[in-house]
Amino acid sequence: MRSRLSGARCLPWAATLTCLVLATTINHAVATPAAAQPTKCTGGRTDSRGHSSVDRSEIAWEDETRYDDARQFAATVWSSDGLDRVTFPKDDASRIADMEWSDINRTDGTWFNVGAAWSPGPGTDWIRMNSAYLGKGKKFGTKSGRRRVAAHELGHALGFCHKAASGPASLMKRLLVEQPTNGRPTRSDRTNYHSLWG
Repeated sequence: MRSRLSGARCLPWAATLTCLVLATTINHAVATPAAAQPTKCTGGRTDSRGHSSVDRSEIAWEDETRYDDARQFAATVWSSDGLDRVTFPKDDASRIADMEWSDINRTDGTWFNVGAAWSPGPGTDWIRMNSAYLGKGKKFGTKSGRRRVAAHELGHALGFCHKAASGPASLMKRLLVEQPTNGRPTRSDRTNYHSLWG
């Protein structure tokens, strides 16, 4: 005896039960959701490996900043909970620094109201932590404020651009007040990370 159940071909009665289960499984298969899409950047920019400090899956750094706790926090949050494609080793005799953490104390020009900035350079890129706003008693001068600023800037060093204020929660939003208060990458940041780095 042969019968057709939803396109599955069944054999004699001993296999009928197996075919019935198979046919039911085929008919009631649940569609898996599509992979989340990366969050769009502001100003028509895109997240980019080419606009990052990453060299062969790492950002080797040298440290000239007094805000070492913030630097350590930033490296930890961008390399935990599955964010493991890019590592952050300290510069040593076996590698050349890809990025330097250092300090600046300015409130003029492009530094007005800016806690820190990442900039690619012709050699070593840098993150400048701005003591004018990160120092004790200053606008972003709390442990939490310094950590959030450092984590945001390290996100730029990883190749991430600013995200729109109207979009999903992100550490990469332009203003500190728009970013998560815990200073950690959000779900959308993780999606962007895996889209860019695998």
